[in-house]
Amino acid sequence: MLSLVFLARDRSVFRVKRACLPYFFGTGVVSVVLFTVCYFSCQKICSLSVASVLLYTAPSFVVALSALLWREPVTRPKLLALALTLCGCALVCGLFERGLTVTPAGVLYGLGAGFFYALYSIFGRYALSSASALTVTVWTFLFAGSASLVFLRPAHMTPLQSPATLGAAAGLVVFSTVLPYLLYTAGLARVEPGHASIMASLEPVVASLTGVLVFHEAIGVTGVVGVALVLAGVYILR
Repeated sequence: MLSLVFLARDRSVFRVKRACLPYFFGTGVVSVVLFTVCYFSCQKICSLSVASVLLYTAPSFVVALSALLWREPVTRPKLLALALTLCGCALVCGLFERGLTVTPAGVLYGLGAGFFYALYSIFGRYALSSASALTVTVWTFLFAGSASLVFLRPAHMTPLQSPATLGAAAGLVVFSTVLPYLLYTAGLARVEPGHASIMASLEPVVASLTGVLVFHEAIGVTGVVGVALVLAGVYILR
């Protein structure tokens, strides 16, 4: 579990105010767990590109909730950046390709994934008022890991025996889960939640460029335009 990684180095992450625990429940259970359930449920009944684009409605939810809760200004540059990044993500993910599968239930699951994903920024901002980014991340995964045990099905689990499989699993945990959340939380402590969420829309761009540079995948005109739109949206918020 993530907590064991940091326990030997910094025990202070476990000494938190009791008032912070509801926020950690929010980031871990309400956000991470429910977002994951909704996202993978959407993937089961919709095309992957549809699920991905619906997930990236999260910045819209963050901007709206931040305006309601903290009177965070909804400026024209922010709205323009929001529109550019959403359109860019749609192009990068291939939303306008033929043969996509879309169902009403899938759309609801996808929007649910975006909403619960957005709540990490909301609960996280409250938690960061009394705890460090590292503390928030550790407690988020303590709650998320514990809650995830509800979905555990031992009979369906396959032992990870080969070194390659174990290495891949470790890489997913460290580089695709722990570090992204830790870095995002650290950024959330320094910029408005709306800005942080919109900037996180760089994720599909990085994935697309990694596919091109590392795996030599082809990228079409729509993909290039999508990358440019997302970069333009992030640049507006510089």
